[in-house]
Amino acid sequence: MKKLLTFLLLLILAGMALYWLNRPKPIEVSLTSVETGVVEQLAANSRAGTVRACRRSRLSMPQGGRVERLLVDEGDHVEQGQPLLELWNADLKARLEEVAATLKAREIHTAAVCHSAALAQREARRTETLAHDRLASDDLLDQRQTEARRSALACEEAQALTEQAHATLKLHQVLLDNTTLKAPFAGVVAEINGEVGEYVTPSPPGVPTPPAVDLIDDSCLYVRAPIDEVEAARLAVGQPVRITLDAFRGQSFAGEVSRIAPFVSELEKQARTVDVDVRFTPPPTDAHLLVGYSADIEVIIQQHADVLRVPTETLLQNNRVLRYDDDSGTLQAVQLKTGLGNWTWTEVVEGLEAGDRILRSLDSGADDGARVVPAP
Repeated sequence: MKKLLTFLLLLILAGMALYWLNRPKPIEVSLTSVETGVVEQLAANSRAGTVRACRRSRLSMPQGGRVERLLVDEGDHVEQGQPLLELWNADLKARLEEVAATLKAREIHTAAVCHSAALAQREARRTETLAHDRLASDDLLDQRQTEARRSALACEEAQALTEQAHATLKLHQVLLDNTTLKAPFAGVVAEINGEVGEYVTPSPPGVPTPPAVDLIDDSCLYVRAPIDEVEAARLAVGQPVRITLDAFRGQSFAGEVSRIAPFVSELEKQARTVDVDVRFTPPPTDAHLLVGYSADIEVIIQQHADVLRVPTETLLQNNRVLRYDDDSGTLQAVQLKTGLGNWTWTEVVEGLEAGDRILRSLDSGADDGARVVPAP
């Protein structure tokens, strides 16, 4: 009997040792704690947006001509009305001097004619007085009155010719001004197409020719980004926006929707989108922005603060998560009722409590690590 009991005991110990050696090993997973925070409903651009200037003018000359002087260099900051480029205009300057001399002669002639008209008027009044006293004949009175009227008409004609000369001078001044390209607003010169001695031509309709000067108002910048038409119905002017730039990794800027395009862009082989303009609020002072930077926007449609939330990546099909049970060391599926959500966070309305730990990934090197016992 003792030998039998010893044999059974050894058999049981061998079985236990065999089970211990072949038992399922716990799976190492990464957990994350359920916490409270901000959850936002967002609308993001479908393709990269672009930083643009509120005012950018690709200036061209109203007439062709040879470049006589370049008055600025690329990168210069200019003021409104400052000359940028001047064409050869010696002929127009000579013509302007000629017209100015003609105007001066007209003014002198007008003064002389009008003085004569004033004298004729005085003579007519004196003759009228003499005729009233029977000291002058009616023929002489009629002659002096007619001469006064003719002199007055000559004065009016001379004044009209003087005004014509003034208009001619103004015309030639405009023609001369057209040979000088001036800045329509203050900004920075981005590009100059042309050198001294080269011939520049105006840009005719339908023919894309390089501008003489590309001027950018760098004091006012905004972002234009396309958003899918599905999201367009939820957008409104004034909504807050978060702006990120590829040139400034890890940094975001505050913005506001300033314009929503009144039409949907339909480009071949591309999704239909709506262009949205976003202005910086306030303009960044710690980052030097350049026109043409690529940018991404996140329009904040709705926001809930201090709500229970879980990482969106932890959600399984039908809004389920795997909650870790400390007592059994296993993961249990929990059905959630969710609220707002985006690709980062999802609001939890029911199903979890603050402090619960849920499965985040099978990578045990991130967040809270745990050893989960597989189900038998």
